[in-house]
Amino acid sequence: MPRWQRPSTADISCEGRMTNPGTTPGTTQGTTRRTVLAGAAALGAAAALPPALTAATAHATTPAAVTDDPAALRTRWHTLLTGGPGLDLADPQIAAAVARTGKAATTSVKGLDPARTDGLFPDLTSTTLSNHVTTSFKRLATVATAWAVPGTPQYGDTALRDLLLAGLDWMLTNRYGAAHTRFDNDWDWEIGSALALNDAAVLLYDVLGTERLGRITAAVRHYTPDPNLWRADRQIATGANRVWISTVVAVNAVLTGTGGDLARVRDALSDVEGSGANSVLAFNDASAAAEGTGEGFYSDGSFLQHYKHPYNGGYGKELLNNLSRLLNLLAGTEWSVTDPDLDNIRGWVDDGFDPLLVRGDVMASVCGREIARPSKQGHVSAQTVIEAVVRLIPSFPGETADRFTSLVKQWIAEDTYRDFLAVTDLASLVAARQVIASTVPARGPLVAHKQHPRMDKAAHHRPTFALGISAYSSRIYNYESIQNENLHAWHLSDGMVLLYTDNLGHYSEDYWPTVDPARLPGTTVIAGRPADAAGQRTTSTADWTGGTSLPGTTLGAYGMELRAYGSSLHGLKSWFCLDDVIACVGSGIGADAGTAETVVENRKLRDPKAALLVNGAAAPTDAGWSARLDKVRWLHVAGTGGYVFPEPATLNGLREERTATWREINLKYGTDTSVTRPYLTLWQDHGAAPSGAGYFWLQAPAASAERTEQWSAAPPVKLIARSTAVHAVQRCADGLVAANFWTAGTVRDLTSDGPASVLVRPDGKTVKVSLSDPTQLRSSVVLDLARRGLSVVSADPGVSVRSTKDGVRITADTAGRHGSTLDLTLKRS
Repeated sequence: MPRWQRPSTADISCEGRMTNPGTTPGTTQGTTRRTVLAGAAALGAAAALPPALTAATAHATTPAAVTDDPAALRTRWHTLLTGGPGLDLADPQIAAAVARTGKAATTSVKGLDPARTDGLFPDLTSTTLSNHVTTSFKRLATVATAWAVPGTPQYGDTALRDLLLAGLDWMLTNRYGAAHTRFDNDWDWEIGSALALNDAAVLLYDVLGTERLGRITAAVRHYTPDPNLWRADRQIATGANRVWISTVVAVNAVLTGTGGDLARVRDALSDVEGSGANSVLAFNDASAAAEGTGEGFYSDGSFLQHYKHPYNGGYGKELLNNLSRLLNLLAGTEWSVTDPDLDNIRGWVDDGFDPLLVRGDVMASVCGREIARPSKQGHVSAQTVIEAVVRLIPSFPGETADRFTSLVKQWIAEDTYRDFLAVTDLASLVAARQVIASTVPARGPLVAHKQHPRMDKAAHHRPTFALGISAYSSRIYNYESIQNENLHAWHLSDGMVLLYTDNLGHYSEDYWPTVDPARLPGTTVIAGRPADAAGQRTTSTADWTGGTSLPGTTLGAYGMELRAYGSSLHGLKSWFCLDDVIACVGSGIGADAGTAETVVENRKLRDPKAALLVNGAAAPTDAGWSARLDKVRWLHVAGTGGYVFPEPATLNGLREERTATWREINLKYGTDTSVTRPYLTLWQDHGAAPSGAGYFWLQAPAASAERTEQWSAAPPVKLIARSTAVHAVQRCADGLVAANFWTAGTVRDLTSDGPASVLVRPDGKTVKVSLSDPTQLRSSVVLDLARRGLSVVSADPGVSVRSTKDGVRITADTAGRHGSTLDLTLKRS
């Protein structure tokens, strides 16, 4: 059995690695992150594996001591791919998963012909589209998986084995390796193809032969030699890309028995070479990571990739997924990850994923261009998150393991649209069933209001619905459309409001190609359709985006100053999320040209004839119906909820069957099959070249028609300010005031010295105050609350209170808070 190759220090130092301009190579004298992490790694090598890890036989053969046997780590990776030995084929769920594996291989092997000269597969012959190379390797890996899994029709088939080996040879001879010039997308050469080829090599290891194995590992190393650098020009790798290439290097090292490369992978996760500036484990707003590119996780749960794109549901989930696999591979070895920032993963899961998952779906506002891929609909992204957290449970024994277990049990149970256990891979199935069988109870439905100031997003969870708000600012890009993907996401961050109800398939089943992209729900827009990908990767010229929330409640204020791309449209938009009611307020809406619209709702209907009630009267249910709706006091859409207009409004209504293809929004991965879906759209027309226009309505998701009508007669929330200085509402039941100050201003007994978002809630003998600086530019916020007889019960650090003749003055230090909320509790004397 081969042992690890351990290159000398001289060998390692002669690899000629490059550093990114402006990064610190970590070679300064004294105690640096490099020396601290090196010391931690040395301690970790001598430590025994935590007992909880030794029980992880479902997805890794994990020894209780350090191993120096490459075969043991190959077995770990093989088990991640196949479920490992000892699968109970008589178990119906295991048998079904084995059958899925075989079926996938049957589909993938179609057309495989190493005798071809133009391509290994007849539909993957391009020498200008690099994804054809990746897809070819993925198909080979899929077939190799079935060949390695007992119980599949392909298991151990010698003819199939020879076909797979010939396929690998064809790819190495004709497409992939040092003799070939890369084209199109670096990701395919250094990550996509390399990951799939590595997996195929692990699965076929015993039949590859020395020469073929050498060709494979040399080809992978040619494209991906260093876990710190990527792309043809050897840039510093960040975020998910760093974890991906680290995974490539790690599995390649396992295949070659190169222990030094595993050490480099371990250190790359912490960016030891860059003194932690691009660590994937550290929060980007802490420590040395604040000096990096800004890509990765933040302490509020935000995840950014490609510099300023919110991407928890895209690159973020892939980072979590591949990191969980790497931790599994390296656990209990001398290359175990011992960086104390590993504990941040707990925050990623709790703050970065849990609030953005809704009964098996991931909020589309943080999925980037993946929403335009047909393969990523149907709760597929959430499956990746669940698999990753299942894999992480053994790495965090004790309270965190119990927390993750309760989350996984809840996530799996509440997704009645897509059965996780019926779609996941074999290894995850075995592990997830062990989690489900544990005595730890499921967490229960999430009821919370969560804001992510670092990526301009908010999520509101109630027992019967969830709501996601998508905005952008001078700090965050509006949307991403690269590689000819996501071509019509122009308004994804123009105040889009996504409502999640018990219709769990609403944003699946071809929503994104068929929805009218010029009228996304909640947005204020200039009517018309821009060019494909117009304005993508653009920041706003406005700073005011964000809000505040009361801890432990589902009470939040959120807002954005809208300055649209490609037109002079501007306006102020607020959403006051007050438990089961969302007060939607707009003011100062204007444009030099074009017709401005605010979209109240744009719903893909589960029932094409779902009833629409307008002031209690049923509107026609025929496709093609459209009407001007005057003096609207309330609306109700069956299966969706109610809308109350305390100020009677004029709206436009439209029912339509919308037909499109995925190719229209994704030239790279779209399909040409037409799909048709029914929609109901409701919008307020502000007119041509409006000035000072506005709106106000109460959204009551999941409310009955009866409840909506009652609230129309006696609105539970009333508007108390709507100007270009301040938006504010008051809840009738308890007197709560929620206000967004765009500039200095006063509303009732509350005065702000400048931009701020504020909640003031009377609660018995106390008054709770929450505030923030949504511009993220102010050093302090000063509020005057004209209520006498108040004294401080508790206050966050940086918040001070002094008495005034009319009440109290609250001064909050908001410097460096990045829009996060500060809290204060006062009591009445």
